[in-house]
Amino acid sequence: MKKLFFVAAALLMLVATGCKEEQRQQAALAESSQVDSLERIIAQKDNEINDMMSTLNQIQQGFREITEAENRVTIAKDGERADKAQQIRENMKFIANTMKQNRDLINKLRQQVRESSVNSEQLKGTIEAMVKQLEEKDQQLEQLRAELNTKDIHIAELDETITNLNTNVTTLTEDNQQKSQTISTQDKQLNTAWFVFGTKKELKDQRILDGDRVLQANFNKSYFTKIDIRVDKEIKLYSKWAKILTSHPASSYTLQQDANKQYVLRITNPQIFWSTSKYLVVMVK
Repeated sequence: MKKLFFVAAALLMLVATGCKEEQRQQAALAESSQVDSLERIIAQKDNEINDMMSTLNQIQQGFREITEAENRVTIAKDGERADKAQQIRENMKFIANTMKQNRDLINKLRQQVRESSVNSEQLKGTIEAMVKQLEEKDQQLEQLRAELNTKDIHIAELDETITNLNTNVTTLTEDNQQKSQTISTQDKQLNTAWFVFGTKKELKDQRILDGDRVLQANFNKSYFTKIDIRVDKEIKLYSKWAKILTSHPASSYTLQQDANKQYVLRITNPQIFWSTSKYLVVMVK
């Protein structure tokens, strides 16, 4: 009998050890999956930022070259060289082309910001500043034309350049207002998420929970509460027991009890938390 007892005990220890090992392997796989997901998100954001910074650097370089060309025009109009009119024509043509290029790049940057997952309020402000800089360049060219007229230097290309700049800057400003409204709407949509918490029965009644599957059936979307992920970072669950059913990286939130022993979900990193799903489902009792 003693021998049988020892054999049984040894078998039970082996089974328990095997279960623990399997649990450790599953935990390691889950952690590895979360790390891979975070690395993909970080890599995507790095690429987006690099693309936007490249466009921004091109625009800034364009403005520097425009300023240098303006300086050359100023020097030429005050000089005594016989070919100064030709110099002014060449530089004004260069300014016109560079201004057009900068307008195109600003539109490109605006598109990149709109499609990016990076919080881009600062970049939006930078775009507005660059549009104003285009308007200032237009005014500077108007003043330059007046100075050339006083010196009896009248160049047809200059009139055409100024007219085109006036038209394009006005159009760009109007487009900017329309696109700002569109961006605001799209930005709100990108930062919108939905959450729900309820008992197992409540979630099943709304088809949010179907057996062990979450959000797989034709669930009742109106049962969810809409939030702005930039603002709403704390969700009170009013329950002493809570379990998150949807997938969200563990490093992006905490689930803790308050003074009344009721759970509160605090989202510490909204971008990462909502990266896997814009729907949050929590089961409570």
